[in-house]
Amino acid sequence: MSAKIGLYGEQHPERDVLGIAVFLRAADGPTRPSWVHAPGSPIRCVSLDGVLREPMAREPENPYVAVFAPLLIDSDAELTARAPALWQTIQQAPLDEERRETLSNVLEFWFFERFRSLSAQEIWTMLNLVTPIQETQAYQSIFAEGEAKGKAEGKAEGKAGTLRRQLTRRFGALPAWALQRVAAAPEAQLDAWLDGIFDAASVEDLLGAAPGGGR
Repeated sequence: MSAKIGLYGEQHPERDVLGIAVFLRAADGPTRPSWVHAPGSPIRCVSLDGVLREPMAREPENPYVAVFAPLLIDSDAELTARAPALWQTIQQAPLDEERRETLSNVLEFWFFERFRSLSAQEIWTMLNLVTPIQETQAYQSIFAEGEAKGKAEGKAEGKAGTLRRQLTRRFGALPAWALQRVAAAPEAQLDAWLDGIFDAASVEDLLGAAPGGGR
């Protein structure tokens, strides 16, 4: 990093160049080279625990501070107890939807990193989140059933369209009752009609008599 700062300074000699190295804790900061911590150093070391602990105590409702709580609260028990409030701090903050989603994702990520032995469901429970509907067994069952039904309906609709086209080519424009009968027919009936269309002498011969004896 110091090399990049030096190169940038050479490219922009008219500017005062200062690099900032951010660490989670003060103890993570470098001890070498010694000039890093000297007054006037081109690199300033900043620790999150030193910068954010006081704002976290003073501004617990600040979503930009709350998002770093999993990095600053040392006790797992305390973090677990505060998890729902931290989540709600972000959800209820006067932010636009994009920023709220970004902070929510970051906070969730920190919890997953902090509690790696826990499952996703356990993390969501800790945050007092209901299970996302896509993850529930009920949703998956309903979705699978609906998807299967949709595929079946789509397949039947395709066969009905084929039958209408074949009937029109053989017998001309179809009467309303024939169109309605084809549209309402189950897939098995459509298959039977498609199999028999070339042997049928008329629309009535294939689909059955028109209601009331009309055409």
